[in-house]
Amino acid sequence: MKTIAPLPGGYTVRPAERADAEALFDMLAAYNQTVFGYADTTLQEVAYCIDRPGFDRMIDGWLVLAADGLPAGYATTLGTGDRQLIDIEVAAKDPAVTAWLVDRTMERAQEMGRERGHAEVTVDAFVCRADESLRAQLSGHDFTTGTTFHRMRIDHTGPAASPDGPAGVEVRRGAFDEATRWAAHEAINECFRGQFGWVETPHEDWLERHDDVPIFEWAQLTLLEVEGQVVAVRECNDKYVETENCGHIGMLGVVEEFRGRGLAKFLLRDAFALDAATGRAGTILHVDTNNPTPALGLYLSVGMNPTVVFDGWRRVVPVTEPPR
Repeated sequence: MKTIAPLPGGYTVRPAERADAEALFDMLAAYNQTVFGYADTTLQEVAYCIDRPGFDRMIDGWLVLAADGLPAGYATTLGTGDRQLIDIEVAAKDPAVTAWLVDRTMERAQEMGRERGHAEVTVDAFVCRADESLRAQLSGHDFTTGTTFHRMRIDHTGPAASPDGPAGVEVRRGAFDEATRWAAHEAINECFRGQFGWVETPHEDWLERHDDVPIFEWAQLTLLEVEGQVVAVRECNDKYVETENCGHIGMLGVVEEFRGRGLAKFLLRDAFALDAATGRAGTILHVDTNNPTPALGLYLSVGMNPTVVFDGWRRVVPVTEPPR
């Protein structure tokens, strides 16, 4: 790892506090406007992320302030599972601030690995392809692109027909009891095991994150069952309701032995119908183009179109690696 770059003169740094949410939202929305062309976040989302489960804002995040006291950069290091896979996020307009924040996140990632006794950690960053400054910083830190994600969207100009349920499949809407949530969690792990960035989390942690996040309700989880076995899962949330009046499919998976039977297509069209019925302008999801299933082709086949491209950048870092 490179020697940590100095923070440019005129800037100060401290952990973000709950009271910073509004000013931090303004900075992140402006930053995203230059990258995506729109804010791509909400005040509620920013406030939640400052103090979310599994994140220690005092040591896992850095808020850089300009001389006028306003946020000029922000970064977080979030460990998942046993902290062997770590996600970093960095946003700053000044490339020198970006460089300092990337250095800090990488240093903290190594610390997380040492705290858990790992020899190395895998660090991931998900970056819009248009964010040339951050991409250059990650490349300079020996990251390489591991996969590519497309944000897909379909617009609803009127009611959408509700699809017929697949033969022999029971549709369960909502997960309101512990047994259903256990079954859903186990099926999700089975669907996504081995995919880029996926880490299985303890059940209690999974429950806590879902209970705590303000844009999700257990009614938004839909399960498909065959003879009592959960074979497919769709998890929706309200991430894009405020910003784009769109529904969001946060996760959609089918257990391997039940793929190719039209279950994913049913869950997609069912979500479209539900969103259209509630007056949503569209439905959004993200797809890993290196997914072992032909997911991108599936989404295109039901009328969705790509709107933004992200790359998943990755680096495996020895936790004892000295600065150089």
